[in-house]
Amino acid sequence: MRWPESPAATRRGAFVAVAVALFCIQLDFFALNLALPGIAAELDVTVSAAQWALSAYMLAIGCFFVIGGRTGDVFGRRVTLLVGIALFTAGSVGCAVAPGLGLLVAARIAQGLGAAFVFPVSVSVITNAFPEQTRARALGAVFGVANIGTALGPFVGGGFTEGPGWRWIFWLMVPLGLLSLVTALLYVPHSRDPSAPRGLDLPGCALTVCALAALTLAVERGDAWGWGSARTLGCLAAAAVSGGLFLVRERRARHPLIDLRLFRNLPYVLVTAMGSLSNMAYAVTVLLATLTLQGVRGLSPLLAGTVFLAPALMVAVSGPLGARLGRHLEPTAVMALAGAVAGTGMYALTEVTAWWLYVPVFAWCGLGLGLGYTFAGVATQQVVAPARAGEAAGVLLTFLVTSGAIALAGAAAAISATTPQRPPGEAYDALLRLGGTVLLSTALAATAATAATVVRRRRTAPRRTDRAPLRDP
Repeated sequence: MRWPESPAATRRGAFVAVAVALFCIQLDFFALNLALPGIAAELDVTVSAAQWALSAYMLAIGCFFVIGGRTGDVFGRRVTLLVGIALFTAGSVGCAVAPGLGLLVAARIAQGLGAAFVFPVSVSVITNAFPEQTRARALGAVFGVANIGTALGPFVGGGFTEGPGWRWIFWLMVPLGLLSLVTALLYVPHSRDPSAPRGLDLPGCALTVCALAALTLAVERGDAWGWGSARTLGCLAAAAVSGGLFLVRERRARHPLIDLRLFRNLPYVLVTAMGSLSNMAYAVTVLLATLTLQGVRGLSPLLAGTVFLAPALMVAVSGPLGARLGRHLEPTAVMALAGAVAGTGMYALTEVTAWWLYVPVFAWCGLGLGLGYTFAGVATQQVVAPARAGEAAGVLLTFLVTSGAIALAGAAAAISATTPQRPPGEAYDALLRLGGTVLLSTALAATAATAATVVRRRRTAPRRTDRAPLRDP
């Protein structure tokens, strides 16, 4: 039952419920990286084994993004959001009380399943709750709140690990999750795709889960197993076969899980590709900055997390900033601007040594990276029909998460291969320069493509005249 309120109150309630849920998910994920040594010590396992607390979460969330988004479109966004928040909160309790690694991993899978339903449905809830005039601004503000969780994650993780313990990361999620759940129950309106049948393409669901699980497992554990090992190659082969069968199934299914015509939407494809690249750069930059601050500069986990407060504000600002820029610029132009800011920031991080310069450069880099992957979520909702918002968001998020995992695996493999020959700091700097160069090159290409599009539109637009056309007598 929903609380009867005015449309304005309903929109505010939906915004609060979604923003708090996304804040929790982002904070939880990015806080746990710095807690892995503490988890390994308390549970008496190796750090490599404790890594499964992250890998299991990535497996669950990456495999079910598309299913979560389409479930909201088909069965209703409100009920799907409620189920997702409840699963995530229950999983947080399980993580907080887990006596061993096995139960911790199981609880993390529950968290990942909940997050996989919450994220794409949250985007479509905002898209369908707000009118077109304020939709982009609302999405930008929601992503801004979520980005605060992203930026504060390392600080919270380091602080709790050194203070009361890593379990308090999960205890913090419980009251926030309950707040989001109750608010969603009272205020989030019901919406769904009216043209969708009341059913899911179950064979398509099974195939996409198999493909994404195999791919995610390969990139997450490839460095530990060895990239040429039978397990890694077997996972990659299983991902390729399952992915091919999924495409065949979706072409023939009467009601496919993903309408493949979505990929004929060129603006959607371009924004998704550029957003994925920005997310890859973000994931790698966070990893390298963490390693540099602790391993090269010798900072404690708490102090290293404190340094992340510098880009925290800029990452949070990037959401509303992207929504505002999107009202005046082409989506590809906004993404090009983000790539230019992030690329220069990544490259500059390798050149600064003084603290007074490192911190603002890190903030500049955070602004560009946050704008890049955040605006992708806003822009995709502008180029697809609201009825298919959940599906489009699920596909986008699947690409973002999978590409981020691949980038992290690639960075870890590169570090492992190069550190015996050179100091770790030089390896970190080389990867940052490479990422910055790629982003700057992509920004230039996107700028050229945007300029060509604008020129083409002007040439094909009908000419206007102040005088009435001449008519035959």
